[in-house]
Amino acid sequence: MWTISELKERGKAAFKANYWNSVIVAVLLSLLAGGAGASAKGETNAEELQSSLMMLDPLALQIFFGGLMTVSVIAFLLRIFVFNPLQVGGYRFFKKNVEEGYAPLGTIGEGFSDYGRIFITLLLRDVFLALWSCLFIIPGIVKSYSYRMVPYIIKDNPELSATEVITRSRELMNGNKWRAFVLDLSFLGWIILGAITCEIVGIFWTNPYIQNTNAALYLELSKNQQY
Repeated sequence: MWTISELKERGKAAFKANYWNSVIVAVLLSLLAGGAGASAKGETNAEELQSSLMMLDPLALQIFFGGLMTVSVIAFLLRIFVFNPLQVGGYRFFKKNVEEGYAPLGTIGEGFSDYGRIFITLLLRDVFLALWSCLFIIPGIVKSYSYRMVPYIIKDNPELSATEVITRSRELMNGNKWRAFVLDLSFLGWIILGAITCEIVGIFWTNPYIQNTNAALYLELSKNQQY
């Protein structure tokens, strides 16, 4: 049975052994996952937004919503065609880094091999997560832990179909979701310190530390799972 302290020690050792590559790939993954804060603009309330839109003429409103839709579609297409494969490549980098003691930056390019299968699998994962999130926030969070290992499994098991990869991830996380959540909480102090330092600590320590530790978790779970 794995322990949080053991995983963190293994992740930290792998991170220190390949420091700058880990930092660069962690920054890339953060950028791919980022943007959540960009949509939260200050304290503008719904009434102010509604009144501002009412002052626009119909043509201006059409342009506004058309532009909003265009940006949303572009963001969605970038995610499924570019960001998801890059995420797989990034997770592949950290898995190799922990397992082998070193991984070159070029490892992230592996996310674009077997492209069609990766595209379908991660699109399916995202659709499932979106549907579960529609049932309120908690089910979406729980399922995000269930599907957490998908980007690792897809490269390690090329014989599995998209649904089989997702099922394998659920099986790996059965009985481990809560402990994985506690593992995430154990980094809370580092995350707060990163926020205080304008993400300087996050970039150069916390994020690559977390990514290497998550890869160590996958290796531990896959080692103990028999098929």
